[in-house]
Amino acid sequence: MANNNSSAICCSCCWEMDDIFSRLLSLTSYITRRVIEFIEDLVQRDLSRLLRDSDISSGLQRTSPTFNDLKFGSAYESSSRDRNSSTSLGFIESDTSDSENQSLIKSGLGIVNRNYCRGVHFIFKGLMLPVLFSEFAWRSAMASWRCCCYQIRCMQARTQSVVSRVLRTLHGSSDDIGWLQCVPGMPPVEDGSARFLELLQGIRNGLHRLPDSFVYLLIPGLFSNHGPLYFVSTKRFFSKMGLACHIAKIHSEASVEHNAWELKQYIEELYWGSGKHVMLLGHSKGGVDAAAALSIYSQELRDKVAGLALVQSPYGGTPIASDILREGQVADKETRRIMEFLICKLIKGDIRALEDLTYEKRKEFIRTHKLPDNIPLISFHSEASVAPGVIATMSHIAHAELPWLPPFLSEDAEDAVLAARKMPVIVPVSAAMALSALHLQLRYGEKSDGLVTCRDAEVPGSVVVKPDRKLDHAWMVYSSWKKNLTEPDACEMCEALLTMLIELGDKRGQK
Repeated sequence: MANNNSSAICCSCCWEMDDIFSRLLSLTSYITRRVIEFIEDLVQRDLSRLLRDSDISSGLQRTSPTFNDLKFGSAYESSSRDRNSSTSLGFIESDTSDSENQSLIKSGLGIVNRNYCRGVHFIFKGLMLPVLFSEFAWRSAMASWRCCCYQIRCMQARTQSVVSRVLRTLHGSSDDIGWLQCVPGMPPVEDGSARFLELLQGIRNGLHRLPDSFVYLLIPGLFSNHGPLYFVSTKRFFSKMGLACHIAKIHSEASVEHNAWELKQYIEELYWGSGKHVMLLGHSKGGVDAAAALSIYSQELRDKVAGLALVQSPYGGTPIASDILREGQVADKETRRIMEFLICKLIKGDIRALEDLTYEKRKEFIRTHKLPDNIPLISFHSEASVAPGVIATMSHIAHAELPWLPPFLSEDAEDAVLAARKMPVIVPVSAAMALSALHLQLRYGEKSDGLVTCRDAEVPGSVVVKPDRKLDHAWMVYSSWKKNLTEPDACEMCEALLTMLIELGDKRGQK
């Protein structure tokens, strides 16, 4: 505001000085004209007196010339009785006629008048040159000052824009993490970690209580189409127990609303095909897609879905997506173009798949679509370890077959060679999750699994489950290269979650 006021004061001063110079120039021009007219009157008066004296001395009878006659050199008439008399000017001979004397007098008056006027104009123009030069210099200085002020204002605007972008980038998602807990009217959550650990211990001891009266649908998350082992071990684990288990074949890189429509169709097909209620377990974005299907199509899915378990799902949003796609921060356009190239061009997805996980989009969706109250909900979230040893951890993602076969081997050894051709694809997913979790902890002071903070994974009105181990975001769907047989694996944890979900449904049915 101070800069704007100073600029306005400078501009007003410039306009006042311009007005002063304009008025000074007008006053000078007016005085010049008046002085010239005054001198012309004096000259005309002296010449008229001279002519009158000469006429009297020569005995001529004439009328005095008017001011206009002398100024413009017009002819005037006079009656002369003596043509041979000499004029008082001294340069006309005695034998000259009266008409010739008259023309000579008038031409002489015109010459004298013009010379006087030119002299006066020259004098005053010489006096006005410094004034005109001063006005030109002042106007040039004012134009330079206005240009400098404009450049200064442009630099101030650019500086303010850069500072605003830097501050917005540094601030990040500090005000958005855990916003669901601050919304008035949201139902509270219930801690079910103790019961979950009891069920998990029973499963480890061989007590499996999942009934076959449900169809179990596993919903994968973002980029699951590019992970061949995504939920594969869990599905095989359930199938060995004689349970009907399916992995939803959806486009994981599509928008939430698109996947909600596909899940609605998928659930209806399973329900009408088996006659059993469907139990949903969604990981990461898969849990968000499943919750969106229940929110948008609550009337169609009311009697078909028995429960939903959201495993490490960014139901309230994730700072990773918001920090990448937030507008008004440093290099926001360049970052968005890079993500559009990776998601849209490289893997043939939709940028809205990532946009729908930002805090802005999640706030808009949750306020518009609410989860039904009659469906049991479980929110499972974990915290990734940031210990230095985790950075060297490798995860088993898939298998790749080598394309060659040694020609010198016998047929008996061919089976062993074919088995040896399958090489595991090892990716340092755990190391990436550990670094991401460390970044979120240092920047925001929030606990997370590397992608989703613990507070954003809690769905209002759900039973919250927190494991007693530190697990990263990919642990529930990808098997580790080095397994610890003394600890439960992801398949047993998924079974414990679904068993607990059935218990919640039974309690609500009894009430």
